[in-house]
Amino acid sequence: MKYSIGWFTTAKGPGSRNLLSAVQQKIISGNIDARIEFIFMSRDPGESPETDLFINLAREYRIPVVHFSYKKYRQSRGISDKTNVEPLPEWRLDYDREIINILSQFHKPDICVMAGYMLVVGPELCSTFDMINLHPAAPDGPTGTWQEVIWKLIDSRSESSGVMMHLVTPELDRGPVVSYCRYPVRGPSFDEFWNKINNQTSETIVKGEGENNQLFKEIRRQGFIREMPLICLTIKAFSQGRIRVARKVVVNCEGQPIKGHDLSAEIDDEIQKQLTQ
Repeated sequence: MKYSIGWFTTAKGPGSRNLLSAVQQKIISGNIDARIEFIFMSRDPGESPETDLFINLAREYRIPVVHFSYKKYRQSRGISDKTNVEPLPEWRLDYDREIINILSQFHKPDICVMAGYMLVVGPELCSTFDMINLHPAAPDGPTGTWQEVIWKLIDSRSESSGVMMHLVTPELDRGPVVSYCRYPVRGPSFDEFWNKINNQTSETIVKGEGENNQLFKEIRRQGFIREMPLICLTIKAFSQGRIRVARKVVVNCEGQPIKGHDLSAEIDDEIQKQLTQ
């Protein structure tokens, strides 16, 4: 039986489609021996043109799509606040319970991938499924959005950064590390930009160039080109049994707990192949 994947998304933009295509094409080619059991989408058809484009793509791949609009559910409960607050209020936990009920029609997948899913996941959804998510930093790196991570790297004058996949827990971005890669933020591609900022803090840079700063952009570029390979190679490692989740603990093929599976070398090879094509 093929390794089964659940796919959670808000289908907010082209990045969601690109990620689905990247994984599904590797499945079709036989590079990943798995299947996507279902796609859960937190928007309904017609909520945005991007949503409809995503649904059309999923249909082309013949992947079942289940949709349950977070926006409409929130409005039906008379809630005007759009923010993801913690701890999650009862109405928000009810939304997760509805998801669990809706997805009970499918076989429980071996792993669920959060692929542009824009909602905080509550404890019941976390305990029902083994879910993994991307975080744009190394396992010992900063927390926050990718922008916040980069500013923190600059302020701390870091030597390296990374990207990781982690197990989703109710505590945002704090779940056990599943897989990761590291890359330097020093060397020929970076040194000129470090010299240009001199002793400036991120606060000063934000007031000036902001995200147009060359160092900021190069750190982002190096992280971004590794995100999709990390997701694909992590799914592949799961499908091959090199890593798995046992009672919310990440273990290797021998069942021994690990602090994440290092995919740096494989990802660097993947990037080199893309550059030479």
